[in-house]
Amino acid sequence: MADGLEEERDDLAAMIVPLGRALMAAEVPILREHGLAMWAYGVLLGLSEEPVRTQSALAKAIGADKTRIIGVLDDLQERGLIRRTPDPADRRARLLSLTPEGRRLRDSAQAAIRRSEDELLAHLPPDERRAFVRALKTLSVLPWPDPAGPQT
Repeated sequence: MADGLEEERDDLAAMIVPLGRALMAAEVPILREHGLAMWAYGVLLGLSEEPVRTQSALAKAIGADKTRIIGVLDDLQERGLIRRTPDPADRRARLLSLTPEGRRLRDSAQAAIRRSEDELLAHLPPDERRAFVRALKTLSVLPWPDPAGPQT
């Protein structure tokens, strides 16, 4: 390889997938302590950005089927964690936003998850930690093709 990565190694997916599974498994008890399911946490994270998102835009942003998250949104609204308001530009659409309680819960869960991640990252020297996180941030925002293929 011309990029300096000539050493023997597994394919990237063979290394990343088990790590991703372990990270998700580590999040489950943290989310449970915060009264959240994984999709609910994904919704709260997805609503971090302003301006407020429509249900359809949120579903796309977090990789969920828009009909699948309706129950999650209902639950979060009933718990006072999100608001759904009619979109003035399209009364059929609903705009979503975090309530102060939703923001507090999201921040608390995220801080606990970050502490757990810090324990894992502590296995790397500080420079490698920063490089690893920087590389993940760069790769995670690339436009990946939909594994289900083009939608018609």
